[in-house]
Amino acid sequence: MPVRTVAHSARELIGRNRTVDRVYRTSVGVIGGGTVVLGIVLIPLPGPGALISLGGLALLGTEFEGAKKVSRRANGLARKGAAKVSQLRQDRRDARRD
Repeated sequence: MPVRTVAHSARELIGRNRTVDRVYRTSVGVIGGGTVVLGIVLIPLPGPGALISLGGLALLGTEFEGAKKVSRRANGLARKGAAKVSQLRQDRRDARRD
């Protein structure tokens, strides 16, 4: 059985019980929020602080629509930034060859 199917059926089972659903959503919120905060704290240090923050947003996005929208926008901006950096590196390489 595919993992996605198992996860979806588990989430449906959790959603049937209101108390369990509330505990689950609260847990996702606390863990996801903590991951985002940890990533923000780590951004000034060398390492993957921004990626950790994006991961936390993705985690929050599994349960909260607002976080999903922010995560999509942040991922799009990260892709644009990565493409720009790649282009700048390529331009530097080309300039050295000339």
